[in-house]
Amino acid sequence: MLPIVRRWTAVHRTPSTNSRLGATLAFVAGATNAGGFLAVGQYTSHMTGIVSSAADNLALAQWLPALAGLAAIGVFTAGAMSTAILVHWARGLRLRSQYSLPLLIEAAFLLMFGLLGSSLALHVALLLPVTVLVLCYIMGLQNALITKVSKAEIRTTHVTGLITDIGIELGKLVYINRFRDGERVVANRRKLRLLALLLAMFFAGGLIGALGFKYIGYTTTIGLAAILVMISLRPLVDDLRIRYRQMRRRVAETWIH
Repeated sequence: MLPIVRRWTAVHRTPSTNSRLGATLAFVAGATNAGGFLAVGQYTSHMTGIVSSAADNLALAQWLPALAGLAAIGVFTAGAMSTAILVHWARGLRLRSQYSLPLLIEAAFLLMFGLLGSSLALHVALLLPVTVLVLCYIMGLQNALITKVSKAEIRTTHVTGLITDIGIELGKLVYINRFRDGERVVANRRKLRLLALLLAMFFAGGLIGALGFKYIGYTTTIGLAAILVMISLRPLVDDLRIRYRQMRRRVAETWIH
């Protein structure tokens, strides 16, 4: 495991590790979102659009698209719930892999997306809805993880929020403080750099993901899954090693007594 990434999903966090993890996950989210659009014709991280679309379809009595939208919202929520459950369960057991487990599950679902996609042309009616739900689950899982890890400072799929925050900080940056007795307006340059990095990585991921799906196809998901495994596997290996040592110690104590 590369030393530079082994601490990115560790329990003990620093702002720099949060930024690196956030940038990497923004890249994966952008690639998955853009590639997913080429595969299923829908952006699966865009809950604002999906909620609006579901409301429109309900108003127009288009029941099937409305139900599909509500299902996507439900599965995105389930992904976020899964992250919360996994993190708190692992924290209760004092596992080092509490932040790794959701990413490893995301990697598995990305591979599932690739496998479903390879059969999509043959079974569109059956697999297309399932593929959309898998992608929505992945987005909810990942967004909840980085939100918990960074204490809501970083989100990797909510680009509207990123651009809004960038605009706010840029407004502070160019603002001229004319009033001596008023509150001094100062831009948070560290936050602005982080927001710009996340936006750039999401865009880069979207570009590379779209090109990958266009020229390589669904095997692109293998590379994305490999990135997630690389940054999250070490804490899980450490937990397994600790559990193995504890088991050996208990067995030895049993033989002694």
